[in-house]
Amino acid sequence: MTLILIAKGNRSFSHGRRADNSGDSRGAAGKQHRKEKKDLQAKIQSMKNAVPKNDKKRRKQLTEEIAKLESDLNQKHEEELKQPKLFLLKAEPQQESKQPRATKAQKRRDKKAVQERERECRIAEAEVENLLGARHQEGLTLAQKLSQQQLQIKEISSDGHCMYRAIEDQLAQRSLVHELRCRTAEHMRSHAEDFLPFLTNPNTGDFDVEHTAAWGGQLELRALTHVLHSLLNIHTHRYIYILFYMRHAYGLGEHYNSVERLKEPVEDT
Repeated sequence: MTLILIAKGNRSFSHGRRADNSGDSRGAAGKQHRKEKKDLQAKIQSMKNAVPKNDKKRRKQLTEEIAKLESDLNQKHEEELKQPKLFLLKAEPQQESKQPRATKAQKRRDKKAVQERERECRIAEAEVENLLGARHQEGLTLAQKLSQQQLQIKEISSDGHCMYRAIEDQLAQRSLVHELRCRTAEHMRSHAEDFLPFLTNPNTGDFDVEHTAAWGGQLELRALTHVLHSLLNIHTHRYIYILFYMRHAYGLGEHYNSVERLKEPVEDT
């Protein structure tokens, strides 16, 4: 390998000096690389510990993520070893006029690399936290229960109308959200004695149901069972129970999704 150094004026370097500098730069690179590999292994172990062994799908995804992290780090190390001059220039900055610009550029690259590593660590920590959190556990439990019935989650937008939109989806859109709200409100008005004890504002509670995006709950579901003359089957992560109730999935609060027939995974070709 030919190592090119920048010398000022007639200053020259012997072959022995070049060999020593190359060794210094490679030694510094090796030390840094060992530290980065150790950090990566610690990160990988945390990710493995966070994924249940019986979750084959997530374990497969985790294996792919780990392989990519290791591949990216190996590629980074190979590129750095091909450019030992960068380590040498950092250790022994020259006095030549162009050298300060190169040093500043290297500092920017180093800073960017540090920021990228910190970002990756934050992402890994967030993934671990999510895997251990209520949101992920709720999703796993519901997915398992639904798969036993050959069903899966069908996402419904979280806009305050989620319960009505989920029912609309189950009815194959034979009744639209506004119609469902109006019929629910009318039933609650005509059977006020059944609902007044539970409404915080008996004068406007049913009005909110009809004309606003007020979230639907137990009272509205009860009214809808009478309006639709149907049994509403609610799935939650704790009970065996077609609507889908999620307590932890959305930051704004509780949420309803719909369900649909389980789709076969598409095989990669």
